Amino acid sequence: MPLDKALVVDDVSLAEGALGRSVPRADVALIRPPVIFKDGAVTLEATPALGLAYLSSYLKKHGHATKVIDAMGEALNNVWSPEGYPGFKCQGLNFDEVYEMIPKNTQVIGITAMFSGEWPIVRDMISFISKKFPKALIVAGGEHITAVSEYCLRDCPELDLVVRGEGEHTFYEIVEYHMAGLAGVPDIHGIGYLNGEEYVQTGANPRIRNIDSIPWPDWPEGYLEKYWDAGKSFGPQTARDMPMMFSRGCPYQCAFCSNPQMYTTRYILRDIDDVLAEVETWIKKYNITAVQLYDLTAIMKKSWIIEFFTKVIDRGIKIQWDFPSGTRSEDLDEEVIAILRKAGTQYFCFAPESGSQRTLDRVKKRVNLNKITNSIMTAKSYGMTVRANTIIGFPGEERVDIWKTLLYGLKLVSLGVAEIQPYIFMPYPGSELFAEISKTDERIVLNDEYFLSLNAMNSDITNFSNKTFAKNVGPRELSFYRLLFAICSYGLGYLVRPLRIYRTIKNLFSHDSAATVFEHRLKDFFRRKTKSSA
Repeated sequence: MPLDKALVVDDVSLAEGALGRSVPRADVALIRPPVIFKDGAVTLEATPALGLAYLSSYLKKHGHATKVIDAMGEALNNVWSPEGYPGFKCQGLNFDEVYEMIPKNTQVIGITAMFSGEWPIVRDMISFISKKFPKALIVAGGEHITAVSEYCLRDCPELDLVVRGEGEHTFYEIVEYHMAGLAGVPDIHGIGYLNGEEYVQTGANPRIRNIDSIPWPDWPEGYLEKYWDAGKSFGPQTARDMPMMFSRGCPYQCAFCSNPQMYTTRYILRDIDDVLAEVETWIKKYNITAVQLYDLTAIMKKSWIIEFFTKVIDRGIKIQWDFPSGTRSEDLDEEVIAILRKAGTQYFCFAPESGSQRTLDRVKKRVNLNKITNSIMTAKSYGMTVRANTIIGFPGEERVDIWKTLLYGLKLVSLGVAEIQPYIFMPYPGSELFAEISKTDERIVLNDEYFLSLNAMNSDITNFSNKTFAKNVGPRELSFYRLLFAICSYGLGYLVRPLRIYRTIKNLFSHDSAATVFEHRLKDFFRRKTKSSA
């Protein structure tokens, strides 16, 4: 069983825990590995580790000690070549540097693995660390782990346990059991482990319904400043962008998304006054200039949004608000958009995904194209910088469906949408389409080659060797459509609105300003190239 590792407790301080009795305080290291990316990639995102910050705060709330180690955040401009992965680079600390940051008295090590395209380097780091800390309990969680739990445990024998789904309370229970010296984990829901050669998965992980009971993120001293000093954030860029969430989960079941497996379809909003208190705290503590919402679906309840942003205005909170994740349009009428803009919302990303209604129905994307187009144009008329996400190459798509999406995108660009980047569909582990396609398509094999193909697919738009799943449309043709559309959409946008050329050039030389994600990623690309050639 995975919890029978020898445990020596030197610290006699106790935490009142999930077992209903006091257990020794744990020393826990929470690690985000370095990120692996295709050499030449433009779309690499470097963002603060919000998930680890929530895990840390939850453990501290219950009396345990944590050390957050964000390998990317600790060395944002450090690019190196990982052994065994030709054509790929890593950004952040190398494995030895990560090891040096882990306190030597660490008893539990938690590692995040959100994206399948990063699994090979995550696995390699787990193997490396386990040799340095043979007595520590090693646990991993995140969307990738949740999607293919058994595979991860078998592919990485050094991994003791995996957390499936929402992590805070389950990981805390694991820590409690371990510190109590208990062998076995029969009472913990939402985990997986190997018992000899047998894969064991406990009952479903219940969602945390009262998400206001989760403390605000625990940001280590000086941590966020590293991102701000390096000019890194999720969406566009201001001087001090703070990641936050209004909600958890998404009530929809898009067939290409892994969220239903990770969070189920329960959508839970935070208490308005709690969110406001958090915002005001970060303004006072960090002098933040913008909030970037990481929510899967930030705007679902019109009354909540109107009440929240009315209070933002009434309290005189003067910061920028950005929605870079991609959201729906059900509650985005003119009344909502007007108050968003009045409160300081500058950047808004919509997610129509396709210009073909047939495709939208096929992938269960319940979007009305006319309605979302009206919402996009209304946001544009109020002066917001608008982005739209699209995907081409869904299973069963024909050329006519792909061209409908490309023409829809060009229409939006001609109407003033700042950026539209078409992504090529790839079956993502944990999604309904992945489960469906993998039953019959021999090209889908869980291995490093497949995971790295996910990584390279949409980070390098000049890559013409992608696997494709559209009907009668080959990889080169689909990749050509993507490249052609990217050139035409950005070219048309700058041609129709030439002042954008001046803005982009100006922002490329600015340390703390990028009006769009394209400008931000372009700045990151040039910084990495400069660092690599130095």
